[in-house]
Amino acid sequence: MAESVVIGAGATGIATAEQLADSGQQVRLVTRSGSGPDHPGIERVALDAGRTEELAEALAGADTVFNAAMTAYHTWPETMPPLFASILAATERAGADYVMLGNLYAYRQSTGPVSERTPLLPHTRKGKARAELWRQAEQAHRDGRLRVTEVRAGQYLGRGAVSAFTLLVAPRVREGELALVHGNPDAVHAFSFVGDVASALVAVSRDERTWGRAWNAPVIAATVREAAEALAELHGAPEPRLESLTERDLTLLSLSEPLWREFIETSYMSDRPFRVDDSDIRDTFGLKPSTLREALAV
Repeated sequence: MAESVVIGAGATGIATAEQLADSGQQVRLVTRSGSGPDHPGIERVALDAGRTEELAEALAGADTVFNAAMTAYHTWPETMPPLFASILAATERAGADYVMLGNLYAYRQSTGPVSERTPLLPHTRKGKARAELWRQAEQAHRDGRLRVTEVRAGQYLGRGAVSAFTLLVAPRVREGELALVHGNPDAVHAFSFVGDVASALVAVSRDERTWGRAWNAPVIAATVREAAEALAELHGAPEPRLESLTERDLTLLSLSEPLWREFIETSYMSDRPFRVDDSDIRDTFGLKPSTLREALAV
């Protein structure tokens, strides 16, 4: 019997499953394809999490369910709500605690750092979808149907991470080529190391103080230029050359891949500094972010 079930085998889902298994737990990793790491403590299950009845059976007996599921980026507003509704319903049926992996999209641009007490007032399609997913889970918690919490991560760095930096900048910097940057390369971003986010998900799942609220994951506050320079140094590459993508560039890129079109609506998080207050998770659990070099070295 699995003590914990992780749904989704993206970078953070895998890191979470591995941390749980390394701590001695029996973990079930649910994905559509049955993919995931080879680990004696991880059972891989091929299952569409949108099939509520089948998922509830896979969750039976689990103490905690970690939802790290993801649909195609450009389809979030249409595909995430039914998927998350299925996972929430199946978790409730299984009588397990529910830990969601979220992001920062539901926060509107602020003149100061955004904290968990910053109102969710999203003005983008994906931000509205993310806010609604949390509100539905939060309401289930308030109704006493199950215990819920969420960890909100920033732009990912680390092994297997998929983000604007890992897609656009990192490959070019390692090769010493010109890198096109989404937004202002000198604006401070909230980066999240995959391992730090996994540690946050595990920590909140084991503490009575976490339920019924969200937590910002530990963040690495840095500019894209600082991240690119650190990456170049680690790989012995020349000093990075960076230029900002224009809206026209993104439009042209989107002709072959719809992912890039979606970056336009989140430009407010990249054109100007976007700072995140992660003091709650630091003070409550003693979690600190990895250094920029540590996050880029894996």
